[in-house]
Amino acid sequence: MPEHKASTAELRLPLSTRVRVGLRHGPNWLQFIRFGIVGASGYVINLAVYALCVHPLGIDYRFSAALAFLAAVTNNFWWNRHWTFKATAGRAGFQAARFLVVSLAAFGLGLLLLQFLVEVAALPKVPAQAIAVLLAMPANYLGNRLWTFR
Repeated sequence: MPEHKASTAELRLPLSTRVRVGLRHGPNWLQFIRFGIVGASGYVINLAVYALCVHPLGIDYRFSAALAFLAAVTNNFWWNRHWTFKATAGRAGFQAARFLVVSLAAFGLGLLLLQFLVEVAALPKVPAQAIAVLLAMPANYLGNRLWTFR
């Protein structure tokens, strides 16, 4: 299935119009599913690195969380660049910087959602984290689709 390449005229459209047009383009949904698969692998890597650092290695949980985030972001960048968005023609360093900015923004959004779900909605922490990650995923996808790997 060929990927839809945006024309110059399409790139001048307002963001809301570009998103609406993108939602109607079937291959974008397949790309979104691939993005979710990559995100799920990053989530598993994050938890595995975190558990390894905290328990057998005895590293402080905050530093462990940072190491786990870096491992997951590295994994996700590679797979999204090569498989999800097939954007290997672009400059990797430039894309990596943008990917990190989008990932940090999505992390911040997820953290706000998590805090709301735990503090206001009184959900247990693990289900709240799962929901927050899922709710932040579309913003993460759009940021990477429209900015990082455009």
